[in-house]
Amino acid sequence: MKILIIGGGMGGTILANNLARRLGPELKSGKVRLTMLSASDKHMYQPALLYLAFGRVTPDELYRDQASLLEPGIQFFVDPAEQFLLDENKVKTKGGKTHDYDLLVIATGSRPVPELIPGLAENAEQFYTEETAVKMFRRLRSFEGGRVVITVGVPHKCPMAPLEITFMLHDYFKDRGIRDKVQLHYTYPIGRVHSLENVAKWAAPEFERLGITYETLFNMKEVDGDAKVVRSEEGTETPYDLLITIPAHRGMEVLEKNNMGAGGWIPTHRHQLNMEGRANVFALGDTTNLPISKAGSTAHFEAEALGENIAAMVKLGAPVRDYDGKVFCFIEAGKDRATYAMFDYQNPPDPKPPTKAVHWFKMAYNKLYWVSARGLL
Repeated sequence: MKILIIGGGMGGTILANNLARRLGPELKSGKVRLTMLSASDKHMYQPALLYLAFGRVTPDELYRDQASLLEPGIQFFVDPAEQFLLDENKVKTKGGKTHDYDLLVIATGSRPVPELIPGLAENAEQFYTEETAVKMFRRLRSFEGGRVVITVGVPHKCPMAPLEITFMLHDYFKDRGIRDKVQLHYTYPIGRVHSLENVAKWAAPEFERLGITYETLFNMKEVDGDAKVVRSEEGTETPYDLLITIPAHRGMEVLEKNNMGAGGWIPTHRHQLNMEGRANVFALGDTTNLPISKAGSTAHFEAEALGENIAAMVKLGAPVRDYDGKVFCFIEAGKDRATYAMFDYQNPPDPKPPTKAVHWFKMAYNKLYWVSARGLL
């Protein structure tokens, strides 16, 4: 059996390592061939970009060599997919090679698209790439006071990012001794400060306690860089001196070009994780259109479920479990306090008051990520 994994991010890496361990004898005997295609020879720990924007990590700390994270027996190629021939069970790459498969897993992630809002890319700071996170760090260092506006597009990677960046900005300016010179104003597209109701109920009083103003039902329409205002689809506008954005995301361009799903999101079965209408094609993490958080833990839990199922399909001829929508998200509530949200398809989150202990657990996980990517945690 030929198993082909497209994407070397968290979901693809955990799945590949999970399968290499579960199917060790089959790999050695040649009964199974496990191949991964990636666009890069490096693996980035994406949550650390938030800390890079505040100068709390350096760019080199974001990366490891992808090959070093993979179990023996996994064939790894830096040769991104370019064409999906699903009816033929084949994938063509930019390097001109064709890989055939019996089972295909697509874990290509997502990308920020601030350019969808006129003026946003040119006038706002964001931290979803190394380049933009470093640029944001430099901008924050030179900022001496004024009105800071946080704007949010949907869908976006990491559901807690809008809250985290706001709380961290509060502590950052407080540490610099200029919090009294800064007005923090948070906007959100729906009628509360977060899409998850219990998270919103926790966050709004925190904003009020810290003197952070907020405006809900604010969907970005355009940014006027000359006038320094953000206008909304609802007809309102808010002025800024510094604009921070959580931009909307889309799936990878290759999926859009191959008509794999609207916006680059693959239509995915919520429990079995197969592409709708395709029994031998699966999707993981940000790549799916599932109505759950686009977060590393989502990819992690999906990869564990799918790894168990694919191994069972090889050994028993059928999958053995459902993915239940499990997600776990840390929520940084400043520079040294954090809480978390844990939820699934049936159970909503219920965040507790932030503590230093949860923050330090989060910091420890930042170091343990590379063990997690190996599928050992």
